[in-house]
This record gives sequence, C-alpha cells and structure tokens, in this order.
Amino acid sequence: MSAAGAAAAYLGRRAAQKERVRLLYRRALKDTLNWTVNRHHFYKHASDLREKFEANKHAEDLDTIDRLIQVGEANYEKLRHPDPYIVPWAPGGSKFCRNPPPPAGIEIVYNYGIEEDLN
Repeated sequence: MSAAGAAAAYLGRRAAQKERVRLLYRRALKDTLNWTVNRHHFYKHASDLREKFEANKHAEDLDTIDRLIQVGEANYEKLRHPDPYIVPWAPGGSKFCRNPPPPAGIEIVYNYGIEEDLN
C-alpha cells in the first residue's frame, strides 16, 4: 500500500471513530435527561459524563480507540433508561397523530369576517 493510500485509510478510520464518539456522547447526554428530575442534577451528571469522555481524549492507537468506543457503547446500552421521555407530538409520543386530517369528501370552510348580504 502506498503512503497516500495508508494516510487515506488512517484518516477515514479516524473520521468514522470521531463520528461514533460524537453520536455516543450525544445519545448518552440525551439519555441523562431521562434519569434526572431536576436541571441542577442534570448539569452535575452531564459534567461527569463529559469528564469520562475527556479522560480518553488523547488516545492515539486506532485499535485502542475502537475498544474504548465498544466499551462505551456497551455501557450506554446497559444503562439506558427503560422508559425514555418522548416529546408528546413526536412519533411515539402521546399526542402524535391525535388529530388526523378529515376524511375525503369533507370540506372545512373558514369564512371568518365574511358577512352575508342580507338584502
């Protein structure tokens, strides 16, 4: 493999690892909101989570980074909230599609402010 090919492979793998770490951090941070009742508790847990990610920030070996990501993803899956909060109007929420569109053939006409000629 040429030097350019090796460099491209290295950079491609590093970019994939960075994306996996970013997604893992984002998912874990959002899941922290499911476990904490109050915002001031959330800030403490979010700070602790950030410290865990920052502790391995300077790892350079690609295999070590892959192993750390796998351990982090396994821990996330193990500690995930069993009943996460879902915004009510989002898919899976309690208000999602509560008011479906009217059936075909029914027309709703809004004539606000239009007065009929009584003469």
